[in-house]
Amino acid sequence: MDHYDEDQDYRHPEDDWDRDLLLDPAWEKQQRKTFTAWCNSHLRKAGTQIENIEEDFRDGLKLMLLLEVISGERLAKPERGKMRVHKISNVNKALNFIASKGVKLVSIGAEEIVDGNAKMTLGMIWTIILRFAIQDISVEETSAKEGLLLWCQRKTAPYKNVNIQNFHISWKDGLGFCALIHRHRPELIDYAKLRKDDPMTNLNTAFDVAEKYLDIPKMLDAEDIVGTARPDEKAIMTYVSSFYHAFSGAQKLLEWIRRTIPWLENRMPENTMQAMQQKLEDFRDYRRLHKPPKVQEKCQLEINFNTLQTKLRLSNRPAFMPSEGKMVSDINNAWGGLEGAEKGYEEWLLNEIRRLERLDHLAEKFRQKAAIHEAWTEGKEEMLQRRDYETATLSEIKALLKKHEAFESDLAAHQDRVEQIAAIAQELNELDYYDSPSVNARCQRICDQWDALGALSQKRSEALQRTEKLLETIDQLYLEFAKRAAPFNNWMEGAMEDLQDSFIVHTIEEIQGLSTAHEQFKATLPEADKERQAILGIHNEIAKIVQTYHVNMAGSNPYTTINPQEVNAKWDKVRQLVPLRDQSLIEEHARQQNNERLRRQFANQANVIGPWIQTKMEEIGRISIEMHGTLEDQLTHLRQYEKSIINYKPKIDQLEGDHQLIQAALIFDNKHTNYTMEHIRVGWEQLLTTIARTINEIENQILTRDAKGISQEQLNEFRASFNHFDRKRTGIMDAEDFKTCLISMGYNLVKQSPLFLFKLPSGNGNEQNLPPPCDLSAVFSTPEWEGLLPRPHAPPVCLQGENEFSRIMSVVDPNRMGVVTFQGFIDFMSRETADTDTADQVMASFKILAGDKVGPDPNAPLLTVCLVKLTDWRPAPRRPGSLTFSL
Repeated sequence: MDHYDEDQDYRHPEDDWDRDLLLDPAWEKQQRKTFTAWCNSHLRKAGTQIENIEEDFRDGLKLMLLLEVISGERLAKPERGKMRVHKISNVNKALNFIASKGVKLVSIGAEEIVDGNAKMTLGMIWTIILRFAIQDISVEETSAKEGLLLWCQRKTAPYKNVNIQNFHISWKDGLGFCALIHRHRPELIDYAKLRKDDPMTNLNTAFDVAEKYLDIPKMLDAEDIVGTARPDEKAIMTYVSSFYHAFSGAQKLLEWIRRTIPWLENRMPENTMQAMQQKLEDFRDYRRLHKPPKVQEKCQLEINFNTLQTKLRLSNRPAFMPSEGKMVSDINNAWGGLEGAEKGYEEWLLNEIRRLERLDHLAEKFRQKAAIHEAWTEGKEEMLQRRDYETATLSEIKALLKKHEAFESDLAAHQDRVEQIAAIAQELNELDYYDSPSVNARCQRICDQWDALGALSQKRSEALQRTEKLLETIDQLYLEFAKRAAPFNNWMEGAMEDLQDSFIVHTIEEIQGLSTAHEQFKATLPEADKERQAILGIHNEIAKIVQTYHVNMAGSNPYTTINPQEVNAKWDKVRQLVPLRDQSLIEEHARQQNNERLRRQFANQANVIGPWIQTKMEEIGRISIEMHGTLEDQLTHLRQYEKSIINYKPKIDQLEGDHQLIQAALIFDNKHTNYTMEHIRVGWEQLLTTIARTINEIENQILTRDAKGISQEQLNEFRASFNHFDRKRTGIMDAEDFKTCLISMGYNLVKQSPLFLFKLPSGNGNEQNLPPPCDLSAVFSTPEWEGLLPRPHAPPVCLQGENEFSRIMSVVDPNRMGVVTFQGFIDFMSRETADTDTADQVMASFKILAGDKVGPDPNAPLLTVCLVKLTDWRPAPRRPGSLTFSL
């Protein structure tokens, strides 16, 4: 075989290449094409593919699907929304899965992928290829890139002109690809006919054969490799890794079997039904998703092996002998072990599920009965240990005795449930329940608690009977104490509330009234002290009886919660509060005097400043409407006016200082003035804003006048018209006012206009009706036309309507505020009158056209019809000799 060269050294160093070519953007084109083909080679197993690598992965859905296909694992459920947040969530799930495989993602974020960043997307796909297609390659204790390079060197070593030293220029002539194919499938390529100086043919041959016979998609075009000085290393590595995986099918299948059998032989039982059902679901996924591709792969390996052996035998070549442990028999033996483990695992799963079902039933029954019993016993020990009888009244002791008798009957009725709980716990122990320790502990607690409840019940019954007899002897004394102590306690509590109650007063008279009431209260204190001494004497008699008979009353009274200590404490509190109240009243009297002074000081200034601001506002309003003199004079006057207003600012500041003193004193009303500081602030700001806006309007009017050549007389006319229709005198016109103004100027703004007729004299003395399309009063009001044409039956209007008004409003009110400012009015009027002929100009032009046919003689030939061409109006036939006037 002349294409082999056993003595050739395939480790010659690569030729020098221009390192500046590293910056050639051709790498991106090669990576796009290679990575897209690689992704599609896996995505087609799921029935889909991508067209544009940076666009089709933006929503994260196909990216998650790609990772599931190449890893054989399930990812988290993707988001199906179309919003950006959903896309970022899906891409993050994919990136987190990649990171969970020990891959460190550097500078690759979900936002860049969602935004379609091409370089970041290519970097992410390259990371995936490295992890799932190259990292696991292992050849002679080398792995990943070095392992793949060593595998290529070993496979291509016997071939002439092949020297694989890297993953870029070593593959430019295409012989490396052809050698890999010929080494494993010699029947597919006639290597002896290949030439090193024909790289295009070599590359196309290798790529076409790989795509047609080896199921390796065409990831690059021959032009991509030959046309660049240094092909992209990542693209070549990706392409070559596909050859590695295509020719290492037996090893990959055996490795998969070796990884799967330990999983199937794992008989570690789960403690819960949910966990076992998850194992069963994982086993079903294995049979439905993971095993079928491997069955197909095994079948294809056998077919390829048999085909190869047949072709080698027919060509009188030695049979192909796989390496040790990779024979077809080795694969069949491993496969048999896999199926045996699979069958045993399935049987174990079903038996475990049936066992857990029985245990879960018993455990649930135990939990239900235990929960019912524990709910019933909850608080029972605390209730039986309660020493409430020591402080209870006689009637309460009798009620407690009856209640305890009912409890003892209920206690005896629950004996049967306790026995059932113990029996179920015993059965769970016999069936080797995984949680037997907790079941036994719970059962023991229930039994111990049951014994404790019996002992406590007996003890409480004896204590209740003993206390009942002792309480009857002192009940009457307690009752008398309660009758005297309750009203006295209420009096003291009321007194403390009154003495501590915060008072709100606004005048000196109010504080004087409070002082008088306080003096009257102090006069009642000696009589109250006598009542206190009598109540304490009753309690001392009760204490003597309790000490004599050793009754544990704990100092409490069943008829009242009041005790002597509380009576004394409250009395002392009343005595302490009296002088404090005296001091508070004195201080409040002084504070009210100071507050009155502050109110008057603020009111004196506010009552001057408030009317001054209002007057200035009204004056500015009149100035903005009545403007006299030239615009420059008005502007000068307004600026002087503005200066005088600003000079008033110190008085506003002084009022602010007085307002701060009032706020510090917490004064919220002032009967001496109706003005507040907020009113003054708002009025002052409105005053400054109004004068500034008025000055700005005058400046804009000057700019408009100078830019459009408007005379002062025209400007005054515009102002007069604007003020006339500004009915509210606000300096702006609303839409209805503006519409009225337009109608008065001759604009036709009625929604549906009737057709009115002019009556014109005909040659025979009869009147003739003609349709006037618009108001021609500007022409016919001149002396030359006076009396020539009669007035129409009604004011003529054009068929324009609301559409015309809406158009005009969009010009004068571009912001759609619903109002027209004077500046907008000036702009509109200047545009409308810019090139309009006067009535005299129209008349003069028409006389030139009519010649001697126009004159004052009513019997002379007259203008019989004047037509204005408007939309949707068709003139009637003209009389012979009549003239047409078109605007």
